[in-house]
Amino acid sequence: MNCRRAALLAIMTALCVGIQLAPRPPNVETTSLICFLIGFLFGAGFGAILGAMTMFLNGFFSPWGFAGIIMPFQMAGMALIGFVGGVYRKLLGGNPSKMTGTKILNLEVSLLAAFLTLIYDVLTNIGWALPSNTPIIAALISGAWFTVVHVISNTLFFGGAFFILVRVIGNFIGENTWSSRKEVS
Repeated sequence: MNCRRAALLAIMTALCVGIQLAPRPPNVETTSLICFLIGFLFGAGFGAILGAMTMFLNGFFSPWGFAGIIMPFQMAGMALIGFVGGVYRKLLGGNPSKMTGTKILNLEVSLLAAFLTLIYDVLTNIGWALPSNTPIIAALISGAWFTVVHVISNTLFFGGAFFILVRVIGNFIGENTWSSRKEVS
């Protein structure tokens, strides 16, 4: 990793942790969107590292308390979200807005957000259930309300902001969003 990418990773991790620490309702967060977006723009591995580092640091500084034993599950879940962002870009290939239209892509990314958020919440609920000797079904049921809030908020955030952010950041960094090579080094 070159210095520029390391600096970007540090800045984006600080941004995500700062957002995680800001006062907000439980399970309403934009960290998933940012990790997915960074994976989309800079590659699956980069998004995965951002997600894992963010949740590692958040595990120590969260206003909800120390993450403890669920930290590896949080890290894996957010790393998956960042990783899938990079994979999603590869699957879209050329300029998908010409192929399918923006409304379909917004719906697609919203459904992907809902699915990834559900996976994240199932992982973290299992991570809580195992060390506490709670049956996994009971953990999933007790966390159901938080999962519903998380899935709905992420679905709305992704659907409403993802492609706008892709265009804005792509223009800012001088990248043709749908090409595989950067114009600025």
